[in-house]
Amino acid sequence: MTFALDDHWVWDFWLADSGGLHHLYYLHAPRSLGDQHLRHRNAAIGHAVSTDLRHWDDLGPVLGPGGPGDHDETATWTGSVVRGPDGRWRMFYTGARFPVSGSAANIETIGVAVSTDLHTWTKEPATVVSADPLHYETFADGTWREETWRDPWVFPDPSGDGWHMLITARAAHGDPLDRGVIGHATSPDLKTWSVREPLSSPGTGFAHLEVPQLVTVDGRHAVLFSCDTAHVVGERRTRGERGGVWAVPVTDPTGPVPAGDATLLTGEELYSGRAVRTHDGRWVLLAFENTGPDTDFAGRISDPLPLGWSPDGHLSVARLQEAR
Repeated sequence: MTFALDDHWVWDFWLADSGGLHHLYYLHAPRSLGDQHLRHRNAAIGHAVSTDLRHWDDLGPVLGPGGPGDHDETATWTGSVVRGPDGRWRMFYTGARFPVSGSAANIETIGVAVSTDLHTWTKEPATVVSADPLHYETFADGTWREETWRDPWVFPDPSGDGWHMLITARAAHGDPLDRGVIGHATSPDLKTWSVREPLSSPGTGFAHLEVPQLVTVDGRHAVLFSCDTAHVVGERRTRGERGGVWAVPVTDPTGPVPAGDATLLTGEELYSGRAVRTHDGRWVLLAFENTGPDTDFAGRISDPLPLGWSPDGHLSVARLQEAR
């Protein structure tokens, strides 16, 4: 059964595994808003748990917006959870601030909250990571409707030396419609972060590459991201390509991401796809259901779909593998 709330839309999400339980952290906003597009201004983070990724116990909200002047004063958006060497869990999440009433213009930054048990979270205001204008487009450039700096995916360096963060970002140069890149930051300790050059290049056909995730399936690496049809641009748009959840194989888990080689995992009926390893060792894809039978926004999270490598060397979900 899908994860859904009767009175709230549910969309982007991320997970942590405590051993016996999968912990789901999800964005939600009340359906009483009427217009699903208003959900972004009213997003908070909820928490649910499951043993099988199908049956969920909802535990309610765990993190919401800050106060006036805070980097997350309007809403809390997508993130990821890791456990540090000190045993504490850290949730890196997006803070959204809408400076102009009635406008979609917003400034995004990355904050962190800590927990000892995955249930109670405390924000650490001193740790905020912002876009560096040396490498990335900012709100002051006036070339895009927002300062795109969101969806942090944090993972340890394979060498055991430090940490990496993948970020939805836009390059400081190139065609303003085609600047979507995978942003990059590094840290020795999960506290001090240095913003690096993007891991992908602009001009690959995406206005943004949302909710990036590095995954290693059967010893082979890939980066997942999402881009809807409205933000597929350049030659991809000319070819009539549609959007959805994408994946691109990578050779080095901390190296370049050849986003131009990305292929679709699913159409945009699903979005914000996350690869998850089940407790019996299988890899599956979860995503939120973007459209329902009547084309309205569905606002719920799918059941898991089997995930693996296709004969042509790309990640694929079972239903697409069967169609090849």
